[in-house]
Amino acid sequence: MNQNWYAIYTKPRWEKKVADNLTLHNVSNYCPLNKVLKQWSDRRKTVLEPLFTSYVFVHVEEKQLSEVKKVNGVLHILHWLGKPAIIRDNEIELIRQFLSEHQHVKLEKDQLHFNDKVKINSGSLREREGTVVAVKNNRVKIALPSLGYIMYAEVESASIVKATD
Repeated sequence: MNQNWYAIYTKPRWEKKVADNLTLHNVSNYCPLNKVLKQWSDRRKTVLEPLFTSYVFVHVEEKQLSEVKKVNGVLHILHWLGKPAIIRDNEIELIRQFLSEHQHVKLEKDQLHFNDKVKINSGSLREREGTVVAVKNNRVKIALPSLGYIMYAEVESASIVKATD
């Protein structure tokens, strides 16, 4: 079996429902959830919100995608150059690790392309190499190229060294 990760586009605000529906259909899936502190007039509460608006990831063979599209709440499969876009395993793992280590993660659309390579030398992302998108004060932005997004969190600048070629 040659299973890959694919991104599926869901109805607005249906990410958790689609993940549950996929699980009911025995489809391996991942809906990254972000811990966010919400403030109401009478209380504060930490809630889990989908990190990627209207996206859920499935781990299936390409031929199974037609069945995935039939699941209630799925609108379509994300495509790149006319084919279903494959998300690399290491990027899914990076998302999992990032969310387990950091709260209040934010996304911004990746429009930048820089070439400096860096290596993180401490923390949960230790030994990871990536492309510098921006470093300002203690904020480091890590690019996820096949998803077209950047995840960022407060990281001590002492934890980052320039990678050697």
